[in-house]
Amino acid sequence: MVSKEVPVSSEHREKCYRCYRPLSSCMCQYITPIETKTKFIILMHPKEFKRTKNGTGHFTHLSLPNSEIFVGIDFSDHPKINSLISDSKYCCYVLYPDAKSIVLNETPIGEEEKACVIFLIDSTWPCSRAMLRASPNIDRLPKVSFTHTKSSKFAFKEQPKEYCLSTIESTLCLLELLNMHQIEHIASKDLENFLLPFHKMVAYQLSCNKHQI
Repeated sequence: MVSKEVPVSSEHREKCYRCYRPLSSCMCQYITPIETKTKFIILMHPKEFKRTKNGTGHFTHLSLPNSEIFVGIDFSDHPKINSLISDSKYCCYVLYPDAKSIVLNETPIGEEEKACVIFLIDSTWPCSRAMLRASPNIDRLPKVSFTHTKSSKFAFKEQPKEYCLSTIESTLCLLELLNMHQIEHIASKDLENFLLPFHKMVAYQLSCNKHQI
């Protein structure tokens, strides 16, 4: 039998099944995993899952071995999530700005002899609100937030407001504050390299956009 060669379109290029990018722009070499005491649960909206190639939630997961990703909108009956929330070994929080949120710049989180679990919502702001409305188990958790003077480096994605950061940029702010409160003890070099895959991805996409003009 003679097989017929079929041209490979850009949609069917070989893919790295770790970072989900085409092999020609794989970012795995820039990822340096950071071990943390804190467990991170990334709640990824299905719309973000569809654009994983340029999403930062997946980079965040790859950079934090003590993390998991769950895709969906309604997590109210999610067995793994509800098991974590009800486990007395953990103190669970969700990163979300709120009038009553714990501002990490000023106040530490956690309890002695308990590990922290922080839920990160990987979505747009409107979709994040919808996810919380659909998931009262998450919405009931203590909310944490932080103040900062940074602006997002997501150069090809417009942020709704000046203070908005991508998931991986927000996570770096969290890690820095957890370090400040000595909840974590992460080396400065590791924190400095945390955004490297994100910066390389942005630079790559900008170069592609420039060549398309």
